[in-house]
Amino acid sequence: MMSSHARFTSLRSYLEQVIVGQHSLLDRLMISLLTGGHILLEAAPGLAKTTAVKTLASGVHASFQRIQFTPDLMPGDITGSEVLDPGSGAFRFLPGPLFHEIILADEINRAPPKVQAALLEAMQEHQVTVGGETHPLPELFLVMATQNPLEQSGTYPLPEAQLDRFLLHVVLDYPDADEELLILKRDHRHHFSDQPPRPDTPLQPADVLAARAEIGDIHIEEALERYIVDLVQATRRLSQIDEGMGDYLQAGASPRASIALLRAASAHAWLQGRDYLMPEDIVEMTADVLRHRIVLNYAAIADGVGKDDIIERIVAEVPVP
Repeated sequence: MMSSHARFTSLRSYLEQVIVGQHSLLDRLMISLLTGGHILLEAAPGLAKTTAVKTLASGVHASFQRIQFTPDLMPGDITGSEVLDPGSGAFRFLPGPLFHEIILADEINRAPPKVQAALLEAMQEHQVTVGGETHPLPELFLVMATQNPLEQSGTYPLPEAQLDRFLLHVVLDYPDADEELLILKRDHRHHFSDQPPRPDTPLQPADVLAARAEIGDIHIEEALERYIVDLVQATRRLSQIDEGMGDYLQAGASPRASIALLRAASAHAWLQGRDYLMPEDIVEMTADVLRHRIVLNYAAIADGVGKDDIIERIVAEVPVP
């Protein structure tokens, strides 16, 4: 019988058949799946964000729904609403697109605040409330959201409280020349002749939930737990880490960042085939966990210092156990 880790290795192979390059993205998508943590993908159009999420859902044989976020979207458009049943004369709840296992929230920052509030309840509580009644969402429920950093017209900045509910914030870059050439050849072949790869992975949603239990049993030394806390706390006392950067953060990361970093690092270790955590797992996930949880002030913006610059400095200065 195939082990949980072997099943996810099969899933990774399937993802690589569809997505060229973007190895970090594929790792992060699988970590999101393994931890049950939501993920925010930021990249220019055309970098396979939508394709990657849809491919992941098909590889797990999970129900999938893409929601295009727009300025005129209403909360009921995603949560569902109560409709009048002509036969009985009573209202009944008609579930909306959120009632799927994997949700692609495309261009999430285009939706108005009321929609974001409805989505926040779903992300945090795994439920939606309509007409005073609460409706539970599927046990395997993930929001994988995208946003375009280049276009700001008609967008609404995501509230800090909602950003904090994302386990990871992944920023994607363009492929290199060799990868783009392979994308070109593969797309031409599939478009005119071959069929795209079919998901023959042995994974089901129940297997994902079982793998999460295995990750919970990973051995973690207390020194590594303290290392995670030190990294997160460094965002709140940046001047002690680097006096020159002391005035660059308006707000540091909350304790939720420590929890997220431990979960993400544990899933990373499990994907490497280990049942114990190493400092390298923590370092690998630190930027994606902290990027959306720290707030720059005007001094940093004026000096051209970005969030990744600050996180890189923190990782370099906090002692590794």
